[in-house]
Amino acid sequence: MTFNNLSKSKRFAILLILGLLSAIGPFSIDMYLPAFKTIAKDFDSPVEKIQLSLTAFFVGIALGQIIYGPLLDKFGRKKPLLIGLIIYIVASILCAYTEDANHLIAYRFLQALGSCSGMVAARAMVRDYFDPREGAKVFSMLMLVIGVSPIVAPSVGAFVLAHFDWHVIFLILAALATLILAAVIFILPESYKGNKEMSLYPKDILSGYWSVFKTPVFLLYALVGGFAASGLYAYLSGSPFVLQNLYGLSESEYGIAFAMVASCLILATQLNRLLLNRMTSEQISKKASYFQAFSAIALVVFALSGIQSLYVLLGLICIFLCAQGFIFPNTSALALSPFSTLAGSASALLGCIQMALGAASSAMVSHFHNGTQLPMATVMCIGAVTSFLIYLGLPKFKRKPRTI
Repeated sequence: MTFNNLSKSKRFAILLILGLLSAIGPFSIDMYLPAFKTIAKDFDSPVEKIQLSLTAFFVGIALGQIIYGPLLDKFGRKKPLLIGLIIYIVASILCAYTEDANHLIAYRFLQALGSCSGMVAARAMVRDYFDPREGAKVFSMLMLVIGVSPIVAPSVGAFVLAHFDWHVIFLILAALATLILAAVIFILPESYKGNKEMSLYPKDILSGYWSVFKTPVFLLYALVGGFAASGLYAYLSGSPFVLQNLYGLSESEYGIAFAMVASCLILATQLNRLLLNRMTSEQISKKASYFQAFSAIALVVFALSGIQSLYVLLGLICIFLCAQGFIFPNTSALALSPFSTLAGSASALLGCIQMALGAASSAMVSHFHNGTQLPMATVMCIGAVTSFLIYLGLPKFKRKPRTI
């Protein structure tokens, strides 16, 4: 099936479903952030313990993508995707009815294993349909859907907390996933029927991942995008405490502030589509990496100054997320560009690297929690500066990519 031969309504439906599949993970992260304090109080646990449920989610996504990659290459995109969505729905229901913090952490890990199927499949299907430049534009369009989640999800979570309780948040997530599951079954066409001759023996799977990993173009752009994204996950992990506890925002005010900051990410992804008509993906993401590193350094200086200004803090975070909106779609398309038959594995490894770094940054924010905004700012800075330094070394490693 050729994407361009489809009707406009069919193409729109496919892109919308791919966006929703990509947004399952982010929505699962953002929707329960306003409930951290409530969940901690309900379980009689410290907030740091509840933060570990977020870390467990990141770890689950990182590991789960490694599992789904070869399955998507062997069996096609849809069958593994359907299994993952079912796992997600079951895990969400378990999260809703748990009464223990440790169980919540475990179920969130299982929920992540299900959600990452959508993220891997969506990236692989973009690679199936589009060349790198068009792929970067499509990733920007998908980011429009993904970017809505930080705006809508915390607000929905805050509304649920105001009228019901935190358990309902996970029931809503289960219901949304059920609707997406139906859309995948009845609307989303198969973009790659799979390679039945592909072996799923561990040795052969590792060999396939090694082929992807040692491709210079993939590795360098995956690391650039991964370290940049790690700063975003540090913000997600640390922002509930910083904005609610240090700056005194209520749950609804936190949702509004979170939405305002996230709108910068959405705006950047859509501007990226226009800039791609005049600049290359590499040029755009390199300049954005510079601005992200600058804003992250400024965040650390601001945190060390001891000054508390909500407007300064949110302004610097806006610049940081705006840069992320340019970095993510371009580095993703560039990292996946050398692959065809191994697109699923490449997508999985790309996501694994990003989420592993995200899990590490989230854990660092929790581990170094000291009652200030410095741990969040420092981890964001480490990620952004490392990403930029890797970008500075890119010309030494660039080679003409070969398709595998």
